[in-house]
Amino acid sequence: MEIRQITPRYSVSPQITIEDIPTIKAAGFAKVICNRPNAEVPPHMQSDVIGRAIREAGLEFEVLELTHQTMTPANVSHQKRLIESGPGPVLAYCASGTRCSVVWALGQAGSLPVDEILETTRKAGYELEQLRPTLEQMRPTA
Repeated sequence: MEIRQITPRYSVSPQITIEDIPTIKAAGFAKVICNRPNAEVPPHMQSDVIGRAIREAGLEFEVLELTHQTMTPANVSHQKRLIESGPGPVLAYCASGTRCSVVWALGQAGSLPVDEILETTRKAGYELEQLRPTLEQMRPTA
């Protein structure tokens, strides 16, 4: 498992397994968000299995399945609320961490400068330059 910090409060990773949960807890995460649809993974990696083990470890667990088609403004806002409502640091996972980074970046549009959003994800290892036009369009006009 490779955890990549986006902000002090939000990190992302590729798919996690039950065996990763002690490491996640020891790293201080309070909430885990699954952004990966169950249709993409075998039964032992689906959100109900992972979620049960996460909750048994005393952490919060949320599911917000994201695909290119479901990366809607409503889901971007929902992810942002899930991050902000957590009692501490949040770890989101998907196949590679990219979707979790994209939804974070879209959630920051209008709050942070586009260059800062893209530099933040770049430092975490996610090159999201292709999002620049979308982020620019979401920027409030003066």
